[in-house]
Amino acid sequence: MMSTLELWRIKKGLMKEPAPANTLQREMGHMLEPITAHWYAHKTGNAVINDTCMYRHSDFPYALANFDRRFQSPDGTEGILECKSTTYHKASAWSDGEIPMYYEFQLRYYIAVADVPVGDIACLWGNNPKSDLATPRIHRDKVKEDAIFEKLDEWIWSLKNDKPPMMSDIEPGLAMESLARIYGASRKGLPTIEFSSKQETALRHIAQLQTENADLQQTLKKNEKEIEAHSVRIAEIMKEHEHGILETTSDKLLIDFVTRTTRRVNSDLLKTNHPIIYQECLRASESRKVKVRAEPIAV
Repeated sequence: MMSTLELWRIKKGLMKEPAPANTLQREMGHMLEPITAHWYAHKTGNAVINDTCMYRHSDFPYALANFDRRFQSPDGTEGILECKSTTYHKASAWSDGEIPMYYEFQLRYYIAVADVPVGDIACLWGNNPKSDLATPRIHRDKVKEDAIFEKLDEWIWSLKNDKPPMMSDIEPGLAMESLARIYGASRKGLPTIEFSSKQETALRHIAQLQTENADLQQTLKKNEKEIEAHSVRIAEIMKEHEHGILETTSDKLLIDFVTRTTRRVNSDLLKTNHPIIYQECLRASESRKVKVRAEPIAV
């Protein structure tokens, strides 16, 4: 998923737009749109209208949209229809009328641009339209709509005024992935960055948490050694048996001693016996992680 900063840099010509991912899946989704729309109409009784026009929001000139379809209910209600498709393992995201958040934001945006009271999504994931088609509805919500356009206004302002958007509202994991794509690998020889006092609280908190994590790792290693030491006598009693039990007056202690088989590639053996294949299978991975340590200043 792309961050607002990445999109900003692309619009400013500072980054190349990435090649579309899953092109075959996207092509399949486009081909399934008329099928999804057909079964939506069959299931709901709504009339589906093809609409290839481009629309502009009456109050926000930058807000353009073209919709998959429009629909009209038998009672005359008009709305926007978005046709989606997914796989079986993602079907649970559409259970009980639920809509993934990114699709909800998209549809609310379309509803606002079209100035209609409702919008439907038809999502297909199998060949049985009775059970494999979700048709949730969204009613216009001005509060949520205003929040969406407030964020859009901020982004447009940042674009016009050459002020890149901050990552403060972005989920931390996504933000770190985005920054890695933007700035790439670290470069040796660059000067040391001097931080202002504004960042002291965050830096000290990182240092404190990293120290706590290191202590927890040591505790974990110590506990694993103690567990192993206590397990020796238990294993002697269990022998080939997989399960044991100790009943007390208040509870039961259930013991499992089951053989688990895991299969991993022996990289040393592969490198020795098949060096060419080993080299072909090597994949470089890069990562950057912020680490902070406090050092006293020598007096």
